[in-house]
Order: sequence, then C-alpha cells, then structure tokens
Amino acid sequence: MHSIATPAGRQDVDDARATTAIILSAAGAALGGLLFGFDTAVISGATQALQERFALTDASLGFTVASALIGTVIGSLVTGAPADRYGRKAIMLSVAIAYVVSSLGTGLAQSWPMLIAFRFLGGLAIGAASVVTPIYIAEVSPAKFRGRLVAMNQLNIVLGILIAFLSNYLIAQALPPETAWRWMFGIVAVPSALFLAVTFLLPESPRWLAVQGQRAKSTQVMTRLGFLDPEAELARIEAAERRDAGQADARLFQPAHSFPVACAIAIAMFNQLSGINALLYYAPRIFELAGAGADSALLQSIAVGGTNLLFTVAALFFIDRFGRRPLLFVGSIVCAAALLLVGWQLERSVPNGTLILGGLLAFIAAFAISQGAVIWVFISEVFPSAVRGKGQALGSTTHWVAAAAITWLFPIVASAVGGWVFAFFGAMMLLQLLWTVRVMPETNGVALEDMDLKGRAA
Repeated sequence: MHSIATPAGRQDVDDARATTAIILSAAGAALGGLLFGFDTAVISGATQALQERFALTDASLGFTVASALIGTVIGSLVTGAPADRYGRKAIMLSVAIAYVVSSLGTGLAQSWPMLIAFRFLGGLAIGAASVVTPIYIAEVSPAKFRGRLVAMNQLNIVLGILIAFLSNYLIAQALPPETAWRWMFGIVAVPSALFLAVTFLLPESPRWLAVQGQRAKSTQVMTRLGFLDPEAELARIEAAERRDAGQADARLFQPAHSFPVACAIAIAMFNQLSGINALLYYAPRIFELAGAGADSALLQSIAVGGTNLLFTVAALFFIDRFGRRPLLFVGSIVCAAALLLVGWQLERSVPNGTLILGGLLAFIAAFAISQGAVIWVFISEVFPSAVRGKGQALGSTTHWVAAAAITWLFPIVASAVGGWVFAFFGAMMLLQLLWTVRVMPETNGVALEDMDLKGRAA
C-alpha cells in the first residue's frame, strides 16, 4: 500500500470552501462530460439499423462503433500539450464546436465513409474532453472538495449515457428504423450547442494562468471564484513551479514520474478490461441474447443507464469521505462477482433473463461507485504540476486505446465464445482488486501542489 506525502497542504485543505462560482464553473465544464456520455452511448440504439442500411458484417459493425474510439485515442493523445500551451478554456471551446459538427454530420451521413468520418470527429472531441475537463475542474477546485467536483464530470457522463438510452427508446417508438437512427445521432447537436454557449462564460483556470506568469489575471479569477486567500494560493502555485524548475523539460517518461505513470496506465486499462464499454455500446444486443425482445432490450438499457446515474450520485458523497482506494476495493469485488454470474448464465442452454439483468445492474452499480467515479479523479490528481497535462493525456489515451480494441473485438469474440467473454472481464476485476490492495496510492485530500509521489511510503 502507498500513501502520498502531504507536507504543506493540510491547513489549506481544511480551510477551503466550495463557493457557488466554483461549483458553477465545475458544472459548466462538466457539460463536456454529458456530451462525452451522450455521444458515446447513442450508437447503441442504432447498431441494427446501421448494419442494415450500410450492409455491415459483424467486423465492420465493430469498426463502425469503434471508429469514434479511434478518434478518442488520437484526441486524448494530442490534447495534453495544447491544453498546457493555449489554456484549458480554448481546448474546451474547440471540443464544443467539434461536437456540434460531428452530431449533425453523422445524422446526415449518406455513405458509410461519411458516417465513419463524422464518428471519428466526435471521437476526437470525446478524447480531448476526457483530458481537459477533469484538469480544468481539478484546477478550479479546493483540495477538500476536488474529488466530488471532478466526479461531477463522471456524473454528467453517466447522465449523458442515460439520456442517450432514453432518447433512443423514444425516437425508436416515434419513427421508423430507416429514419430513427439519423435523429438518434442528430439530437446530440442540442446539448452540444449549449456546451458551446456555456464555455464562453467560463473563466480560465487560475492555476494555468499562474503557471503562464499571468499573476494579475490568476488572482482576479481566484477572487471571482471565491478563493479564501488568492495571494496565498498563488504563492503555493508559484512555490510548486519553483520546486519543479529542476524538471524544466517537463518530460513525462523519466524515473521521477515512473510510479504515477504506471498507476495511470493501470487504472485506465482496468477501467476498460471491466467490459464497461462493451455493455454500454451493445446493451440492447446483450439483452436480446438473453431472450429479450427489441423494445424490451431498449427498456432494459434504460435501466442500466438509470442504475449508472443513481450510483454515480452516491459516489459523489463517498469519494472524498472514504477516499479513492476503498471505493475501488469494494467495487472490484462486486464487479467480479456480477460479471461471473452473467457469463455463467449466458452459457446455460436456457439463460435466466432476470439473473442476467440483475447481474448487469449489479455490475454497473459497482462500477459507477468505484472505477467510474475514481478513474478521472485519480488521474487528474496523481501527477505533479509540471507534467499534469501530459499525464492526463497518457491516462486518457491508454483508456481509449483499450476501449477501441475491446469495442471493436467484442461482437466478434462474443459470437465465438459467448458468455465466457464476461468471465474474462470478471477475472480482470479480480486482478484490479490485487492491484488496489498492493499498489494503488491514496490521493484523497492532498493539495495538487503537494502531489509528490517521491514521498510515498510503503
């Protein structure tokens, strides 16, 4: 077990407060998370229509779904440096514009290559949002409340997923399949436009401004946000920058950062090896395999989205109270048990649809309250200031590479091995449990400027 040294941050942590301005800024940025979830899950209701409209095989359908995730890999990979150079707000504005264009273009696509191109653009936006939004929220938040404020992004992601499932169901009831899929994609333009408007009103990150040497603007933003002592906070940020001056090249891959790099890669890999995206992208198909009809499968998908939202809300109250490690410890155990149950049932000659639904709901609940809430908070915290943007990009890229691979391969593997694929996901959650117990550090309550992993104690 590891802990993070906290030499100087505890008094500031205890005196911090979450003002209305800080909460509103975090909530505004977290709209990017809502679009992240909406755009991610909306294709789940359109897979059958796309397969028929463009004559797709299982492999080409997997690629169609994964095309957005290939975009997220590139988006997350290239976003860290521009976010550090041009600021968090500029990148969020670019993300919002990309969301609008992607949703309209996908809904109007007349050919499979055109569909893939706009899905890819949406993926670029998702990948960029997964990097910049948690960083922005972490940098406008006091350490005492940072976990739950960054987790607001995850709350919006799962809210977007639920809205996507609900929207898909309503559109499928109102329109014929050959038209419905276009509206499923196109409706994403509405919240995308809202995010674009809100982002114009957000202040720039005061920590980014301070690092850029814009002291007056940084102090002005911190005052606007309601920081108790902007000058003291600015002094802390500048002290952290001086402490990092010996790492002027700000290289991520060096011995000093090997532990946080390994932690970010591990938690990102485990996130996708749980099978979460396979469930979100193919939920109706999975329920149909369990014997549900098409309409019933869409309704059960809404149950998945609702459970995801409910337990993500619960995680907001738990993540700062109990810490990151305890949530992941409990979540790993429940996720493993639930996935093994689902795999066993799908391999039976007559699967029990009620047990499969119960197992998937238990999995999504445990995932939401643990991995779903912890991953983006943990990655946004675990790196020192000098490489935080690059570290967040590394974690996000790892996450999306795994997501793209699993999403692309899932239809093929599921057809070949059936329920055993869920047994594999369950085994990966047992491996995550071991990692949590033996390796994962606790970052709860540590000021960002004091995130010095060289001081960890075994």
